[in-house]
Amino acid sequence: MSEVYRFIAAEKAVYPVTLLCRVLGVVRSSYYAWLEAEEARQVRARADDALAHQITVIHLASKGACGVPRVTLRTVARVCHTSDATITRHHVPHLRGLEEPSLHAQLAAHIVPYARKAWLDLQHPDDGGVRFDHDHYLKIWALTQPKIDADFLLLDEAQDTNPVVEQIFLAQHDRAQLVMVGDSAQAIYHWRGAKDVMTGFDGTQLALSRSFRFGPRLAEEANRWLHLADAPIRLTGVDAVPTELGPVTRPDAVLCRTNVGAMAQVMEPLSGGHRVALAGGGDSLRALALAARDLKEGRRTTHPELVLFTTWGDLQDYAAYDPAGRDLQPLVDLVDPHGTDAILAAVTHLVTEDRAEVTVSTAHKAKGREWPLVKIADDFTPPMADGPPGNTAPRAARPIDDKEACLAYVAVTRTRHRLDIGGLSWINEHPESSVASPRSPQ
Repeated sequence: MSEVYRFIAAEKAVYPVTLLCRVLGVVRSSYYAWLEAEEARQVRARADDALAHQITVIHLASKGACGVPRVTLRTVARVCHTSDATITRHHVPHLRGLEEPSLHAQLAAHIVPYARKAWLDLQHPDDGGVRFDHDHYLKIWALTQPKIDADFLLLDEAQDTNPVVEQIFLAQHDRAQLVMVGDSAQAIYHWRGAKDVMTGFDGTQLALSRSFRFGPRLAEEANRWLHLADAPIRLTGVDAVPTELGPVTRPDAVLCRTNVGAMAQVMEPLSGGHRVALAGGGDSLRALALAARDLKEGRRTTHPELVLFTTWGDLQDYAAYDPAGRDLQPLVDLVDPHGTDAILAAVTHLVTEDRAEVTVSTAHKAKGREWPLVKIADDFTPPMADGPPGNTAPRAARPIDDKEACLAYVAVTRTRHRLDIGGLSWINEHPESSVASPRSPQ
């Protein structure tokens, strides 16, 4: 019937619509209803074409980092972290350049069908085209509403639990005693969709406030950060473990805030001939060095931390003059004097942790671990109020973010014997520290 309607629309300039409808046996009101719907379809098609053009521009500008395939896979990953049964528009990530609600709605309408096709492909991991990952099989298993045959079920690290895991766990309440274990002050994976599921758990609460890892002196330092994170618990140490605070010249571990900071910390002991390990391996540093080399040679990069920069000069300016870019300054300070080839060569000299004299780790990867002697790296910079670009005048201290305080709390509690607070020593001068300052090291 659509072909008949299109014929009438094409010939109406020559013959009256009434005559055409009578000859072709078409109800005139039906033709006009089709015509109105056809105009709406054309409007939608033009909007889709405009959106496709914008996505193409963003895709080219990001060198493939934000095209339809990548946004589709990110959408699938986001739904895998949730307890939702189907993919909907709110799972589509927001993209730079498409922040407007109307544009994001168009993006979601464009992406959701692709994401659903990708999800169907993942149901056949042996012969599917989409890479099958850990998040995928966990979500597929969760959708089967599994019943775990156990008398007791314990969920560890409950403060950093994805909703999909929470859903599986809570569904077992009729057949097992449920136990959650965690530390709300160590919730540091919110950026990945994790949440503290203990806050809404209907159960008997038992607080373990004594640490058997370290002594009272370190417990005081931990409590300072717990206070800043607005955590309700305070720790006590064990007198039999005389943990100290003070300089550490030969640490067993150096803990960093960022991957960029870890790169700088790896290079220093390597240049001194020491055996160095990087928690999680050297792939992340190699990827950063390759991304820096691309920028220096005039090519854009797909690395998530550097994807927005078109040249190395742009990154240098951002790190030097924008307060938000200070996390990247260690990368500039490392690449400019040494070059990316030296960094790539250094990565090949990393050893496994069992052979290392020192292990470098981000605080995120250090959670749950401990070392005798720990030093905090200098990329834990103090929160400072923003100022005009290029303004070198002293800026006032900004309030400490709860999440940053939680990350610092994780970092300072990784030691057993001695902690060099290093990059977090700015806390001693911060106005908020006076309300819960520990006594000076003896």
